[in-house]
Amino acid sequence: MANKQALNIVKMKKYKQDGVPLSMITAYDYPTAQLAEEAGIDLILVGDSLGNVVLGYNSTLPVTIDDMVYHTRSVVRGAENTFIVADMPFMTYHGSIDETLKGVRRLMQEGHAHAVKMEGGMEIADTVKAVVQSGVPVLGHIGLTPQSVNQIGGYRIQGKDAADAKRLMDEAKALEAAGAFGIVLELVTEEVARAISEELSIPTIGIGAGRGCDGQVLVFHDVVQYASPYTPKRFVKTYGDVGELIRNSISSYVKEVKDRSFPAQEHVFTAADGVLDQLYGHRKEKVANNG
Repeated sequence: MANKQALNIVKMKKYKQDGVPLSMITAYDYPTAQLAEEAGIDLILVGDSLGNVVLGYNSTLPVTIDDMVYHTRSVVRGAENTFIVADMPFMTYHGSIDETLKGVRRLMQEGHAHAVKMEGGMEIADTVKAVVQSGVPVLGHIGLTPQSVNQIGGYRIQGKDAADAKRLMDEAKALEAAGAFGIVLELVTEEVARAISEELSIPTIGIGAGRGCDGQVLVFHDVVQYASPYTPKRFVKTYGDVGELIRNSISSYVKEVKDRSFPAQEHVFTAADGVLDQLYGHRKEKVANNG
């Protein structure tokens, strides 16, 4: 969209103050990013969920910084007027600050992202602060954190009791104090997500966290059912069935190739009169010369 202007972190905070929800979707390649921008999306997340939905892994853990740089760069080319956040992949921000900043630098300089996202709470607050102080916007992510799925015992709803609710609130406040411009709340009970959103001055973006967040994010492949087989999720609303369309389209193509109805007359190119005569003439002449 030529007339679309990318959001920035100041505008996002103003959106929260004015009660304007933020729309966010994942994208992992150029054409998807183009379509998302044309549809008017506010933010694009190049998520490490690409491990599951694009690369065929059963978790996000195998995704590397090289993977993230490659896909982020493709997305940025497709959505030049949209604010784009790139995930820091597993174990790239839990060591030294110097090592963390190397990964951040690659996502910003090579991937051309506008911000990075990190999963975790108090344990990464100092890291978030260091990255923000280096001049890079950071989006936090608490609740269900897929990179820690083995530690937290699977994909479990967060904030179901008072102790867990307090932990999530403390984590959100720690990330805000560290300088995060916003926080993703994943699979958090609606009551707790609403309380956190009301307490913070920065926007919250929910995924499976109910109606009280300042914005929503979904995975592109869930929104359009781009998978086979597609597994429905309670917190997801699907708006189309691209998977079925693709499958049927390719099936029709295969059928028409097999029965020779494709290519048809309208799909072929014809040569000028006399071309074949000249072609065969040259061939006969060669044969005669060889004889």
